Amino acid sequence: MIRISQESLKSLAGKYIWWKTPDEAVAMPERVIAQVMDIGDYSDVQSLAAQVGDEALREVLKHAEAGQFNERSWAYWHYRLDLASVDHVPSLPVRRFA
Repeated sequence: MIRISQESLKSLAGKYIWWKTPDEAVAMPERVIAQVMDIGDYSDVQSLAAQVGDEALREVLKHAEAGQFNERSWAYWHYRLDLASVDHVPSLPVRRFA
């Protein structure tokens, strides 16, 4: 369970999930968090990390969908959260078509 105040989540959603209203976006807090992890500015990322903690960030990263992270963010968060060793970052998630 990810713990973050609704006010903080709505504020981040309004800034980083521009294609939905904040009320719609907060229905999927993991999506908002992933978006901040991917494209958030330093201040927002630091605030988010302090509020939800590293374990919540690890869970978001472990369950990321294809397209949620760019290569740079993907590598950064794997190193930052001790989920990878040097030159051993997992591949980005990919979409599979049946």
